[in-house]
Amino acid sequence: MARRKISTIGSTADIAFLLLCYFLMTTTMGDQSGLQRRLPPIPDSDQVQDQKVNRRNIIIVRINSADKLFAGSEPMDILYLKDKIKEFLTNPANDPNLPEKEAKEIEGKTYMVSKGVISLQNDRGTSYQAYLQVQNELVKAVNELRDDFSRANFGGRKFSKLTEAEQDIVKKAVPQNISEAEPKDTGKK
Repeated sequence: MARRKISTIGSTADIAFLLLCYFLMTTTMGDQSGLQRRLPPIPDSDQVQDQKVNRRNIIIVRINSADKLFAGSEPMDILYLKDKIKEFLTNPANDPNLPEKEAKEIEGKTYMVSKGVISLQNDRGTSYQAYLQVQNELVKAVNELRDDFSRANFGGRKFSKLTEAEQDIVKKAVPQNISEAEPKDTGKK
């Protein structure tokens, strides 16, 4: 009788192992989702490490622990953030309070490139949903500016329809300069 229990336990372990192998081989992992960000290139050793950014070239976008959004010092509704960022980066009226533009030679042509930087700051209590909504609006603003630039400089074609070389030109002319600060506890001193 003792032999019979051992063989039953052995065959049960074999079946469990085969089921485990079956599920491991047939199960697929879900698509990974998250924020698509490309880190900036590592600066050359001869580049200045502590570059100063002119105050007018930075817009601070804050999300507090109550998910309230601020762009600059004014409260803002998420619906208007994209347009505010587009205006900030393009500085269409050459406002002295908005970012400077510099003439940059890219692939043999000179383009006016904004020096604007978006500084995204959030509180530790900020909800992930609010954070993602703000991220999406910031990226959407840059993507729309890239589409506008593409249409103006590449025969009316959208950014996604350009060749890889043309997309590189657009990325240099309309950079995505989003700086993210580490979350803070604003309620504590």
